Amino acid sequence: MTRILIVEDEDFLIKALVDNFEIEGFTVESAVNGEDAMNKVSKQKPDMVLLDLLLPKKGGFDVLKELKANPEWNLIPVIVLSNLGGDEQIKRALEMGADDYFVKSQHPIEEVIQKVKQVLQGEK
Repeated sequence: MTRILIVEDEDFLIKALVDNFEIEGFTVESAVNGEDAMNKVSKQKPDMVLLDLLLPKKGGFDVLKELKANPEWNLIPVIVLSNLGGDEQIKRALEMGADDYFVKSQHPIEEVIQKVKQVLQGEK
């Protein structure tokens, strides 16, 4: 079963994402800060990470950097899901190795789920 790690600190969004991904048949874990995310990645090695950038304890850019620097994890696809919508943040995340970038307010959950499926199937 495909395992997704959602790294998000907004409770309502975590619940909505978890519910929707579970309906689609995914196994879902969540982490509410960057440190928790890295602990879960090291223990469970998810098939995909949905990553917020504005997180307590360790920010999303730091998590992304750690994931992509580690040979054991650098092939795990990462989709950024953030409120930060500036060109600089989007460009930086993509250059650091994110597979895609969604601004939360501009994309419904269904669109995010569709993109996750595409990336997991090897499409970009």
